[in-house]
Amino acid sequence: MEPQFDFEPAARSLVAIVDAVTEDQLTHPTPCAGSTVRDLLAHVVGLTEAFRQAATKESVGRSTPPPAGNDSPLPDDWRTRIAAQLETLTSAWRVPEAWDGDTEAGGVELPAAVMAIVALDEITVHAWDLAVATGQRPTVAPADLAILHEFLCETDPAGTPGLFGPIVEVPADAPALDRLLGLTGRDPAWRPAAPA
Repeated sequence: MEPQFDFEPAARSLVAIVDAVTEDQLTHPTPCAGSTVRDLLAHVVGLTEAFRQAATKESVGRSTPPPAGNDSPLPDDWRTRIAAQLETLTSAWRVPEAWDGDTEAGGVELPAAVMAIVALDEITVHAWDLAVATGQRPTVAPADLAILHEFLCETDPAGTPGLFGPIVEVPADAPALDRLLGLTGRDPAWRPAAPA
């Protein structure tokens, strides 16, 4: 199967956001309940490698669920590591064979083409999470928004345990990114509370 989309725009956006995170922002809250910027960056370190392995199929039969809670350590080289892993993930999904058959990530087996969309969703939505938590604005390619809207349009309003919270109602005429965020259980108006 030929690649259905390219990860470069989403990867480039996430790298720019990660590059702009400052050390004093690591303890800031994020839209992910109970997760700080540090926690979310540690999650991104893990997911970028997991989805690269899903593309190469090296994870098949040996992937495991991500650690529960927010106990994953953040490596000292998180900034350069995330950038490097996003580059290799992008390259891995450019290989036509990556899109064939089934694959695994995080202990979940899916058709490879569906796994690619899950990876795109994770990269795109967590880029927004990190951006809004650190006072930035993410850039999302219109083509990526269209892919993710189609993927998520049948989301259960009650959410998907372990993945998405209950859908947040967003006006039909809201920007496409806001409508996508609502489907993932996020409030597009979320902002960190002002320091006391």
